[in-house]
Amino acid sequence: MSWPTLSLKNGNLIPMLGFGTGTAWYKDDPNDPTNPELIEALKTALGKGFIHIDAADSYGTEREFGIAIKKSGIPRDKLFITTKVLEGWKDVPVALDNSLKRLQVDYVDMYLLHNTYVIPTTTDIQTAWKGLETVHAEGKARDIGVSNFQRSHLEAVLEVCSVVPAINQLEYRPYLQRAHDYIPWMREHGIEVSSFKTLAPITVGKGGPLDLPLSSIAARHNTSTSTVVLSWAIDQNIVPITTTTKAERMDEYIAALSLRLSRDELEEITQIGLEYHFRWWGKDFFDPEDRC
Repeated sequence: MSWPTLSLKNGNLIPMLGFGTGTAWYKDDPNDPTNPELIEALKTALGKGFIHIDAADSYGTEREFGIAIKKSGIPRDKLFITTKVLEGWKDVPVALDNSLKRLQVDYVDMYLLHNTYVIPTTTDIQTAWKGLETVHAEGKARDIGVSNFQRSHLEAVLEVCSVVPAINQLEYRPYLQRAHDYIPWMREHGIEVSSFKTLAPITVGKGGPLDLPLSSIAARHNTSTSTVVLSWAIDQNIVPITTTTKAERMDEYIAALSLRLSRDELEEITQIGLEYHFRWWGKDFFDPEDRC
C-alpha cells in the first residue's frame, strides 16, 4: 500500500503512522545485551510495511533498531527514522553521534528534544534547541522538533530559533485533546503534532465513557477499536506512534490508514472524549485536571 504522509512546513513528508518502543521496551542501560524479542518485533513491523520508526536514546533501544533495520534489508532512503535526545541536551552533537552509531545510520529524518523536565531553565531549553539546529545544519538530522513541550516551552524556542520545530510529539487521545486551542496555535506557527499513548482509552485507560461507543463503531466497520482510535487521530492530521509485539495488532494499526469514519462517528468520539480526562505521562508534573 502507499503509506499516507503529512507535509511539514518545509515541504518534507512524515509518514502518518509510526512504530516505536517507548516504555514498553525500556532498558536502564543502553549497553545492556540487546533484546532479541524486540529485534524480532521490529523486523516484523518493518516486514508488515511500517516505514516510520520512532526511537529515543533514553529508551535504551537504539541498537535493536539498528540491528533490525540491517536485517530487514530495506534501503535507508525508504525509511523515516526518528530518535530523541534526553540527558544529552547539553551537547546535542555528541548525543546524536552516539545515537547514529547505535542506529547504524548516517542521519535521522527527525531528531527531537525529548523532554523539558530534565532541563533546568528556559535559557537552557533555548541553548539545547540551538544544539539541534547545529546538527540540522550539518545534515545529520533532516528535520528537528520537540516532545512533551507545553506552550511556554515552545514560546521560548520560538523567541530564538532559526529553524522552527517541525513536530511536537506529545500525549494526545480522545481523553486528552489539549485545551486552550493548543493544537491550532502550534499549527499557526508551523509546528505539526505527533502523538504517543493514543490508544490509552482502550489499554491503560479502560473504563471511561468511550468503551461502548468505540466498540459499536468498530463493529459497524468490522474492525478493531484500536483501528478506530488511530483513525480518529489520523483524520486530524495527528501522527500516532504505536507499539506491540503481536503481528495481528500491527495489522490493526495499519488498517487505520485506510479506515474512513463518518463525520458523525468522528464527532461522537471527540465529544464523548471531552467528558473524561485521562493523562498517562507526566502525572507528577501536572495538576490532575490539567488538560493542557
